[in-house]
Amino acid sequence: MVRAWYMDSDTSNDQRLEHHRNPPVFVSLEKLKEETGVLYWQINLETVKEDGLLDQIRKDRNYSYEDEITIHPDKLPNYEQKLKTFFEEHLHSDEEIRFILEGSGYFDVRDSNDEWIRIEVLPGDLIVLPAGIYHRFTLDTKVGRCHVDSI
Repeated sequence: MVRAWYMDSDTSNDQRLEHHRNPPVFVSLEKLKEETGVLYWQINLETVKEDGLLDQIRKDRNYSYEDEITIHPDKLPNYEQKLKTFFEEHLHSDEEIRFILEGSGYFDVRDSNDEWIRIEVLPGDLIVLPAGIYHRFTLDTKVGRCHVDSI
């Protein structure tokens, strides 16, 4: 299950750390949706082919495009540069849809007060970032790899 929290403002530490405030300020899924428009589903990777949830989400939201990316030095050309690019704050004119198949990382999104909320993503997490939201992505320190499906 996804966890989200308001980030500290310390940019001198490794971006792959959790960056909790002191004391930590967690954000519920309801507040995350209300503050940012980010949507979330938990998909069972063992039954994804049979249970139809992912297919139903695709149908309900009119998703037709799909690609996969493995963020790992052995699999992603220009790995170090790509990590820097992913962590640069940016936005898209369309939704960003990410389904985590393996590994873990963080999506950071700005709320309505221009504060960063860090969203931890793990295998089975499906996250939709709305069009026009400032965001960035980084791996965490656990695995150093993330396999992501864009549905």
